Amino acid sequence: MRRLADLMSLNGRVALITGGAGHIGRAAAAALAELGCRLVLVDLPAAVPDSAAKDVQQRYGMECVGLACDLEDSDAIREIPGRIDHFAGRLDILINCAALVGTSQLKGWSVPFPEQKEAAWRKTLDINLTAPFLLSQLLSPALELSGHGSIINMASIYGIAAPDWSLYNETQIGNPAAYAASKAGLLQLTRWLAATLAPRVRVNAITPGGILRGQPSSFIEKYEKRTPLARLGREEDLLGAIAYLASDLSEYVTGHNLIVDGGWTV
Repeated sequence: MRRLADLMSLNGRVALITGGAGHIGRAAAAALAELGCRLVLVDLPAAVPDSAAKDVQQRYGMECVGLACDLEDSDAIREIPGRIDHFAGRLDILINCAALVGTSQLKGWSVPFPEQKEAAWRKTLDINLTAPFLLSQLLSPALELSGHGSIINMASIYGIAAPDWSLYNETQIGNPAAYAASKAGLLQLTRWLAATLAPRVRVNAITPGGILRGQPSSFIEKYEKRTPLARLGREEDLLGAIAYLASDLSEYVTGHNLIVDGGWTV
């Protein structure tokens, strides 16, 4: 029987993380780098993925590169496999973390339902759902060759539950329909891919609850009151889930949605 340390180790493996310069993307990078994984962080040019990659490399001593890519651009996405091959010649882990979220500054997005725009809806589905589909399709051959192939899709509690609108009263925080629909779709894509790519690639999802990022005090107070663990989440709350699903600790787990929400959805 292998030791836990051996099952957890990612030495020699390579991971691609979309949204790698964002809050959760950086947490994912830290978790995997600490376990010995080399990394490619994909994000918009404005997010400066090179800077995020240098930070990870300096902190953990693992090779990490940034890759600028607009995930609305399918032609740009199609270049990623070649760039991964040039960097490492292999891929073991894909984390689809990039997403438009409720705070995104997009016209017709984080506004009341009658004002939500079709263009914002389509943009959301392109980034939150179509990009994970296309990346999974393009990178599955490399993941199959890995022998440890793992795809992790970052979902949301709003992919499995409707919003509690009382939390949002008297705040500027939004909860767009497109976000919820895209995350629900991502969860079903996870199950579909798990059945389709088995047995050579495992596909799972992580569903975070709300993450503390300077929300109004009224929102925080109401959110914490309806959460059994009585607080919003932190990025570090996701580290264990990411390490578990990326490594051989979960080698008999596929099609699973690991909910990390302090009990919010119960």
